[in-house]
Amino acid sequence: MCGIAGTYLWPDGKLVTDRLTDTLAHRGPDGAGRYGHPAGDGEVHLGHRRLAIIDLSETGAQPMVSDGLALTYNGELYNAPELRAELAATGVRFRGTSDTEVLLEAWRRWGTDCLPRLRGMFAFGIFDERTGELVLARDQLGIKPLFLLRRGEGLVFASELKALAAATGGSLQVDHAALVSSLLYYWVPDSRCAFREAEKLPPGSWLRCRPDGRVERGRFWDLKDVAAEGRERARAGERPDLAAVVEESTRRHLLSDVPVATFLSGGLDSSYLTALAARHQPGISAYTIGFRAEDARFEAMPDDLRYARQVAGRFGVDLHEIEIAPNVLDLLPEMTYHLDEPIGDPAAINTYLICTAAREAGVKVMLSGMGADELFAGYRKHLANLLALRYQRVPRPLRRGVSATVDRLPVATARRGYRSVRFAKRFLSFADLPEETAFRRSYTMYDQDELLALVDPDLAGTVDDVLTEHADVYQDNDLDDFVNRMCLTDARMFLPGLNLTYTDRSSMAASTEVRVPYVDVEVVRAAFAVPGDRKIVGRQGKAVLKEAATSVLPREIVYRPKGLFSAPLRAWMSRDLAPLVREVVNDGELVRSGLLRRDALARMVAEDAAGQRDFSKHLWHVLTLEYWYRDATSGSGQSTRLTA
Repeated sequence: MCGIAGTYLWPDGKLVTDRLTDTLAHRGPDGAGRYGHPAGDGEVHLGHRRLAIIDLSETGAQPMVSDGLALTYNGELYNAPELRAELAATGVRFRGTSDTEVLLEAWRRWGTDCLPRLRGMFAFGIFDERTGELVLARDQLGIKPLFLLRRGEGLVFASELKALAAATGGSLQVDHAALVSSLLYYWVPDSRCAFREAEKLPPGSWLRCRPDGRVERGRFWDLKDVAAEGRERARAGERPDLAAVVEESTRRHLLSDVPVATFLSGGLDSSYLTALAARHQPGISAYTIGFRAEDARFEAMPDDLRYARQVAGRFGVDLHEIEIAPNVLDLLPEMTYHLDEPIGDPAAINTYLICTAAREAGVKVMLSGMGADELFAGYRKHLANLLALRYQRVPRPLRRGVSATVDRLPVATARRGYRSVRFAKRFLSFADLPEETAFRRSYTMYDQDELLALVDPDLAGTVDDVLTEHADVYQDNDLDDFVNRMCLTDARMFLPGLNLTYTDRSSMAASTEVRVPYVDVEVVRAAFAVPGDRKIVGRQGKAVLKEAATSVLPREIVYRPKGLFSAPLRAWMSRDLAPLVREVVNDGELVRSGLLRRDALARMVAEDAAGQRDFSKHLWHVLTLEYWYRDATSGSGQSTRLTA
């Protein structure tokens, strides 16, 4: 796991690459490397920051140069041992034991045809001294990031957007469509980028730059095709052995020359991975979080710690408990800087603090249960959308009465919040809508009218474009399975746009690698070969994964109520951050610039304070967006502290 950067036919390429690479120092504190070479009428420069995980010696250093190829690479290949053996059988001689060298030699032998053979997470740039061509590539599921920017025939790329912003001297312009997307989703979809000139290399794709200025793009893996193949496997009666597939993926993800630990929330996904990991590495460490008692009570949060302790005790895991009582006034701008784009999920803070504690204990690698909910229909929204189909069969007058009654109920009092009321209000906000619109509304922040009322009227067309994009992605398949249509959309949008993004940035800010065994090509293939009626059975989401997990976990863990990897937002917003919210609403840059309307924000604050609606998540995201926007428009690339 590392930070990569580079320039191709770019003015002052060496200086710019040095600046890019220095900005990524947190991603790789174990070493730094540079490479330069003529390319056409210009030069190529590659930079690298190393977090040494496999082959800690100098034979694993990067950029790696061998017989006319130069590689800067971020990631891990979990099938590197098999690829190494195959290449060695053809006569390849390896100097060290790193997967970097395996990737370089695989590229030499197969070129872009090697990409679908790679099992892992990766983003890399590889330069061929003989042809003068630079190729960039990104893994199948978008686990590892790769940003790029083109001007004329030149190109600059890096693992993080902040590096591109710093290297271009703060000249990048904010993309308002990305900000509207961020408001809708509370994250920026992988198809968009917060700065106009920049872009994200799509998952499962590559880009080739030639010295004559031509650029070629290709795709080597597509989730839509995998889902279609899975449907055919299911129709043929094939039932994947999910327990075997998940265990094999977990075993591969333990490959490391440094200590590995796990996240352990006490929920199904992390408990299952931790139990499997403990089979192969007895005594493995795990990290879990708890919150201040008063915050947890106010938020009506479940007690996940007792489940984490139960799993740790049963499987001989060395459990480390971390209380999350952060100074959010300090952490908010810090996290906004590290996250690169406006992301309003406070789980990023949890990840950062866990990874920081693990790193201080000497742990560089963590396993996370990320991805299981998206692939196996484990979120409440999945079940809620199925229930909405039944709710629509209830006579309309009765539905109107239910809606009116729930609308009058408070979501909180001065002492505590009511989660059941929040869930009911959320459900009723989309239960009567058509399928795609209901699914979007079940997990986004605003409906169309609310979003239009919040933003600059000149952005009305942009709002339409953003909503149309969601519809296009949702409908871009021929699946006849409602549950798997939701899972496919999540795996294409929600997973890379939010969860994998904040996990990468938060962990790398703490110089820690997080691996995601569920987000593995073989697990994904198995997941889409499972029909939706085996993913949600009755009111049980992730039913097929739970069935697999019962082979190692006690039923009280497998079938416990769903946990939350979140934060006590209502408590934070009503106490720690209340003065800051008032400042941003009254005199924030977003309001002063006209991007957001003060009256709409003020209404949200008033309704939230009265306990009639829960806008804590919306207002938290407005704070993260405010910090990000101030940094982006100041040109400094550094966080600015709001007064409170």
